[in-house]
Amino acid sequence: MTARFPWFAAFFVPVFIIVGCAGRRPAATSVPSAPASQPAPEETTPPPTPTRPPTASQPSEPPTRNAPFIPGIYVEEGIASWYGVPFNGRRAADGEIFDMNTLVAAHRTLPFGSIVRVTNLNNGRQIDVRVIDRGPFVGNRVLDLARAAAAGLDMIGTGTAPVRIQLIASPSTAGGEYTVQVGAFAEQEKAERLRERLLAKYQPIYIQELDGPDGHFYRVRVGSFSTPDAAQQVAGQLRKSDGFQTFVLRLDLPAGLNVK
Repeated sequence: MTARFPWFAAFFVPVFIIVGCAGRRPAATSVPSAPASQPAPEETTPPPTPTRPPTASQPSEPPTRNAPFIPGIYVEEGIASWYGVPFNGRRAADGEIFDMNTLVAAHRTLPFGSIVRVTNLNNGRQIDVRVIDRGPFVGNRVLDLARAAAAGLDMIGTGTAPVRIQLIASPSTAGGEYTVQVGAFAEQEKAERLRERLLAKYQPIYIQELDGPDGHFYRVRVGSFSTPDAAQQVAGQLRKSDGFQTFVLRLDLPAGLNVK
């Protein structure tokens, strides 16, 4: 059980509304009642061809501002989901083995090892979890909880719940690199075509191979940025000018973990 910490959030940041392709869905096996809603599968078709190409140095919309990753300062609200099977026993993004019966979670940008206090806004229940994974990759969700954490918040049956996330402790409040995911494909050829199409406007672009609940996927990611704000600028122009569904991820993979 993760230690609980006192509440001292200073202010709130805007709720993140992020659209993206699904990377995991709430667990629906080996539990008494399955989640009511499931995320859509990974996007397998390329987005529409852009009609007016942007330039990376001139974003088409202002960035979405994040509060600094400082305990007591960083606060976020949105929808949380939960996951278990088939991810139970697999390696998480920080390199450790995911155990759905522990108080851990996935977040897109908070540093690995961060402790966050999660409040279910439907019933007021709270629980502290440790960030070990990246996600969720669907809709406006901001957090994926292990099954044990979801049970503590009484959201197993509903599958999702509106939550408040408060950063309680973080091993790193600075540094890290960020990227923008623009698509995920079951076929490598489609990912390569999208990469070639974007290379004239955005660099670097790379493809990361990852396993999802629906199979093996090739995720196309754009850029390497020193701050989440810089990544949000490019994510915004990709959404507005190119019609992509995008979200920002932190690239702080542990040493020794190979990523293609």
